Amino acid sequence: MVDAVTELRPMTVRNEFVVGTSPAFRAILETIDTIASRQCSMIISGETGAGKEIVARRIHISSNRADEVFVPVDCTTLTGQLFESQLFGHVRGAFTGAVSDTIGFFRAADKGTIFLDEISEIPLDLQAKLLRVLQESSVTPVGSVKSFPIDIRVLCATNRNLKQMVDNGKFRADLFYRLNVVSVHVPPLRERPQDILDLAEYFLARQAEFYNEPYKALADQTKKLLLDYHWPGNVRELANVMERAYVLTDTEAIAPASLPIEIFAAASSAENGKTCLPMLNEVQRKVIVQALNAVGGKKLAAAKILGIERRKLNRLLEKLNISLLETV
Repeated sequence: MVDAVTELRPMTVRNEFVVGTSPAFRAILETIDTIASRQCSMIISGETGAGKEIVARRIHISSNRADEVFVPVDCTTLTGQLFESQLFGHVRGAFTGAVSDTIGFFRAADKGTIFLDEISEIPLDLQAKLLRVLQESSVTPVGSVKSFPIDIRVLCATNRNLKQMVDNGKFRADLFYRLNVVSVHVPPLRERPQDILDLAEYFLARQAEFYNEPYKALADQTKKLLLDYHWPGNVRELANVMERAYVLTDTEAIAPASLPIEIFAAASSAENGKTCLPMLNEVQRKVIVQALNAVGGKKLAAAKILGIERRKLNRLLEKLNISLLETV
């Protein structure tokens, strides 16, 4: 049986950038409200998936550039020799493969905001060129001598300690101080558990809006499992788990069986004060029985919920000695 479900209610997707009620998140919002209308650069720090881009977008939509473009750039994906051209553009013939002019991310963000995610990944030689762009507010494409003026706000994010990188000679001090006018740290989700259910409900509401379907609520036991989990992947992991739960649920309640097995394993480990490995069979048995219960004993449907093939489910039923009689 599914646990008691919070009363279903129509839910309009809230502003994506203000989801959270914890003291830590409210403090971040207060900082954003203070500096959003300014033009200063900013460094947003925090673990991968903690929500740094959410903060950057919130700053953008709260500023006088809100009607202009927001250009996110993942610096970890920029490639070797093309790094400079991807940021600043190039002219035709600048290098092998440059068959046409490109404007690059910085000129694309003109009048708006550019968000440099994982700024620590930019090589030292390119950091000097980035500093010059910021100081002169102009960009010179690779292979050109012509500069183009730009009017942008620069927001950066990192999951590393940039000050320590400066001390170790791995990040330019002058660029660090140029960017670090204001800094904000986004705590990991495990340090702000008050935000977990708010975010989970938001992600479910976004799925309902995307599919144009009624809102699906979290069962009470599902809520407990979400709150007990440590969320190593932070907000990004929670968003993924809620999307998975939504698409695998065809009822009005998000049951525990729709959650990934690692969430059950973590809960069992916490309850027993032991590592999860000795209890793996117990956890698997519990999850499989709940999945079968959720779909009335239909093995194909249960396999879909569990994310496994039906043949594997049959093997697990035999291995764990699960009878369909105990799931009705």
